[in-house]
Amino acid sequence: MADNRQISPGHKAGFTAKRNLGTGRLEPFLFTSFNTVFMVCLVVVTLYPFINTIAVSFNEGNDTIRGGIYLWPRQWTFQNYKAIFATGTIFDAFLISVARTVVSTLLNIFLTTMLAYTLSRREYVFRKFITVIFVLTMYFSAGLIPNYFLIKDLGLLNSFWVYVIPSMISAFNMIVIRTYIGTIPESLMESAKIDGAGDFKIFMRVVFPLCKPVLATIALFVAVGAWNAWFDAFIYTSSKQHLSTLQYELMKLLSSTMNSNGNPTVTNGVGMDQNSARAMVTPISIRAAITVVASVPILLVYPFMQKYFVVGLNVGSVKE
Repeated sequence: MADNRQISPGHKAGFTAKRNLGTGRLEPFLFTSFNTVFMVCLVVVTLYPFINTIAVSFNEGNDTIRGGIYLWPRQWTFQNYKAIFATGTIFDAFLISVARTVVSTLLNIFLTTMLAYTLSRREYVFRKFITVIFVLTMYFSAGLIPNYFLIKDLGLLNSFWVYVIPSMISAFNMIVIRTYIGTIPESLMESAKIDGAGDFKIFMRVVFPLCKPVLATIALFVAVGAWNAWFDAFIYTSSKQHLSTLQYELMKLLSSTMNSNGNPTVTNGVGMDQNSARAMVTPISIRAAITVVASVPILLVYPFMQKYFVVGLNVGSVKE
């Protein structure tokens, strides 16, 4: 006999609620599982190249050519690092790079923020015109030769300030900082004006402290760019050894190693003859050691700036 009983609307609602409840419990679990697996894969893909580079830098050069170095050196050695620091110019170049990075970052942040604050004021009649001029510099460049003659006419050749003055203002950074300043309530600046503060005092006491998140982000970008730069040292100060930067010295060392596969100047002071050095130091191992030496200072600074990245980087996506 057929069952003609009908399910009441109340029972149907109960079944639907139970099914939705089960789906509601399953979706967070699937999302958490997928997100965990994805992030673990992302971490592995991100960290492996750097860990592999460290392993190669501590492995004997002749053995590295065989391949098969992944996460751990097969034949431990410090010869690659000895070859780098035995040149006698690395420490002086390191100090120049540190000085360049610090001075360039401080001046760039302060002057670019002052410019951004000025161009963010609606009462400044030339702000749109000057903004367009700065934006044009992001798309058009005179080229290397006119730039060289400009640096020469300014008397900056073979000078430490050639590392600093051309990079004191950044158009892109100015736009990002100006956008962030636009998010600061206008009432704060109006209150300061009522209290008798001028524009410079408002900038120093109100605007500059409130811009700390975006300034920290921009400071790291500027510092990384100044630290990794070597081409300007090659073009403008190559005749002055005492002005050579760390990146330029490492580039010269890598070039000499790749050309001769055992430069005699590299082995001086290491306590090994040239034939032994050939077996220990190769372009691959030297390149890995140079990468580690050049990266470590920035890696030590990055954790202190990381907390500002979410706020600072999101500013660039805000449209006026």
